[in-house]
Amino acid sequence: MNLTAFLASAVLAVSPNFPALPLQQIVDSGGASTAVLRVDAESGAAGPVTPNAYFRIGSVTKTFVATVILQLVDEQRVRLDDPIARYLPGVVPDGERITVRQVLDHTSGIYDYAHDPGWSTNRWRGAERFRHYEPSQLLEVAFSHPPYFPPGTGWHYSNTNYIVAGLLIERVTGRSYGAEISRRILRPLRLTQTSLPGDRPGLPSPHAPGYTSVDGELVDATLMNPSLDWAAGEMISTTADVNRFFEALFAARLTSKAALAEMRRYVPATELFEYGLGLQRFRLPCGTTVEGHSGQILGYTTYSTHSGSTHATLSYNPLPGGDASSAVLGVFTAIYCD
Repeated sequence: MNLTAFLASAVLAVSPNFPALPLQQIVDSGGASTAVLRVDAESGAAGPVTPNAYFRIGSVTKTFVATVILQLVDEQRVRLDDPIARYLPGVVPDGERITVRQVLDHTSGIYDYAHDPGWSTNRWRGAERFRHYEPSQLLEVAFSHPPYFPPGTGWHYSNTNYIVAGLLIERVTGRSYGAEISRRILRPLRLTQTSLPGDRPGLPSPHAPGYTSVDGELVDATLMNPSLDWAAGEMISTTADVNRFFEALFAARLTSKAALAEMRRYVPATELFEYGLGLQRFRLPCGTTVEGHSGQILGYTTYSTHSGSTHATLSYNPLPGGDASSAVLGVFTAIYCD
């Protein structure tokens, strides 16, 4: 379908739950086909989607992975300042100098395999999007490149870190990282709308399709095998489940207070945020600080933000060539600042 024709035919349906929030502007701006927002117990949707729709949450997966590792720290089965080689001997080059903490807060210097052409789920990969990938293949690509910097001397976001983190969980527990997330987080919190799809290419219903542009034409990019992201970003969820997860995390119901404090030890990252252990901290223009994580995978974007007793998760389907950033910032400004 031609992009202009799609935008002309799009249906706008904003929930009355958020009359004061500019949620509809995300769709009106042409930056997204749909948007779903949940603030505490209230939810709303813009575009042809329902508030309970499923989304690919991308790198929000990293917070789930980091939480399991901090649980292992609480159980004295992992120590944050131990070298990763203690748990994964021979897996990570220079692993005797890279700590578990540096893996989780992206100060390890390990190259991001997703920067290699054809190895990112944020880009159209044609028929390759249905391939199965093993974590070892992702590490092979990453370790074919030199590190960005010596461990602990800089910051660089790297999906490879969380492939390593997933393998750490598996080596210590003897179970798959997905099984540990399910056992330790999903089942206790009754997050029945959250899943780790593995090789399954689709999403549960209801869901909105994700789109990209190929040779100027709008293409449905919903179906893909997310094993290319694995522990760095494969999960599927809803805004309600993601809010419930972060609410429990920040209430120290998933880890000890000491472990949560370690997760919130932020280091300078980018102009937009600081980074902790699987957590981002954003400062809004009004000065308010929110914590959480963002996630992006082709056709799907999620921002989960939390401050005090307010928990807000926004998921939307970005459109190629559009820019929803100003409208997204307007939503969070309305929630936390106005």
